[in-house]
Amino acid sequence: MVSPELARHLTEVSRQLGRQVGVMLDRDGTVRNVILGDANSLELPDVGRLRGGIGRFRGLRLVHTHLKGEPLTKDDLNDLALLRLDLVAMIEVLADGLPGRTEVAHLAPEASTEEGQDHARDGRDGDTEPFERIRSRDVYQLATEIDFQATMRALEEEVSRVISDAGETEKERALVIGIMPDDEHFEEMLELVRSADVAVAGTMRQKRSKVHPRTVVGSGKLQEIVLEAMRRRASVAIFDIDLKPGQARAFEDATGLKAIDRTQLILDVFAQRARSRDGKLQVELAQLKYSVPRLTERDAGLSRLTGGIGGRGPGETVMEVGRRRIRDRIRALEKQVEGLSKQRDLRRRRRREEGVPVLSIIGYTNAGKSTLLNALTGSEIEAADKLFMTLDPTSRRLRFPREGEVVITDTVGFIADLPKDLVAAFRATLEELSDADLLLHVVDVADPHLEQKLQAVEKILEELHLNETPRLLVLNKADLLAEHEVEGFAKRFAGIPVSAVTRKGLKDLIHAAEERLGREKPFVKEYGEKTEEGTPEAALG
Repeated sequence: MVSPELARHLTEVSRQLGRQVGVMLDRDGTVRNVILGDANSLELPDVGRLRGGIGRFRGLRLVHTHLKGEPLTKDDLNDLALLRLDLVAMIEVLADGLPGRTEVAHLAPEASTEEGQDHARDGRDGDTEPFERIRSRDVYQLATEIDFQATMRALEEEVSRVISDAGETEKERALVIGIMPDDEHFEEMLELVRSADVAVAGTMRQKRSKVHPRTVVGSGKLQEIVLEAMRRRASVAIFDIDLKPGQARAFEDATGLKAIDRTQLILDVFAQRARSRDGKLQVELAQLKYSVPRLTERDAGLSRLTGGIGGRGPGETVMEVGRRRIRDRIRALEKQVEGLSKQRDLRRRRRREEGVPVLSIIGYTNAGKSTLLNALTGSEIEAADKLFMTLDPTSRRLRFPREGEVVITDTVGFIADLPKDLVAAFRATLEELSDADLLLHVVDVADPHLEQKLQAVEKILEELHLNETPRLLVLNKADLLAEHEVEGFAKRFAGIPVSAVTRKGLKDLIHAAEERLGREKPFVKEYGEKTEEGTPEAALG
């Protein structure tokens, strides 16, 4: 690990200068860096990128002096974890400049407190820290206690074994990091992660009074995140807040993990759900608007967006070219979305001329809106217990017993603090709600956070200037509660309890919707009869 000659040279120089002195060594023992610190610490240089692969160490070890023989410090262990060094070693500087006691630490795939070893291994209150420490009285004893090359081979083999045993290698694995103190907010974030088809490798919560301005979390938490990512073979860190571009870059540089914030995750879910050309256009527009301020020199050249030959301006950097191409694409997409908006407006005008009432189903994501539309019209719209399963609006014709023919539309689900770029991009879709004669606000009556989600939807409706549109509250999933509980919620919120799965309460919902529409002319047909057997009307979008 370190030769007695090198150790003695380090301690002699350190004694003469009154400063810590260190070297960074390759696996083959070549000195890569010489580091001069002060009396209490030293600052490591930029050691470049990792060798690649989850669980791989950097292939560098730090050997440095401590003037007073103090144990490895928190900064030493932070460097070990954050840089994923092979190990960190401390050599005591004696009064005569000779090397004294040594202490070595390296990361352990699974911390161990096995007894019967020749050297000490520290634990904390019965639990184990994520490092294995080896203490020796001098470098000569250290040479007999640790075979550096064999130790590193064994460590990387053990990490590889843990990774291969864990399975699920086909999915990206993520650590979900909670910054907001609200448990409900964090639970919703976990649902978003699962909806994005990302495997949750683990979760961590930060207990800070405010977000760190540079790296989001403090240095101690950074260390925990790196170690947890190695143990759980996670390559991504997903935050439950929105990150500033500089924060995301600083976190990635410090940990080697890809940083994803809440808006980016929602955009990813939307990108997976978009099926129609309209939906894909709007998702791409939102993604590009999000990416412009986050474009850096290291990824500007990787842009897949195309530009015309000779389109580069004189003196432009690669990053400027990348940004200009993205802005050009944004302008082109905005024109297409504007055309989409005009087409939808034309279809809505035809509906108004025909005098066909329009009911729009709205509500928090995963409240059961698509299932309700299927139950009312006999359709087979894809529905699942995932967030944002419906992205492209779907319309069906339905005959009410008295009202006659109406159009009922399923829309994209809402979520608290919906990203502004997403609202702007989906303007053409959300405009569908502006001409609705009645909004069916669907809520999950069995959701413990019912009231908070009700308020979140009301806030979004107000932002969209739809708070004056008549609304009918639909208490869906009533089959999951006892009857007296459902009755209590119905009285409290003046809603109509239904179960889209069992179809119970749908007739009451139809009658209540007719009353809200204000039509009194009776209609002979039975409830549930549809035109064209529930197939979508192309002219209606």
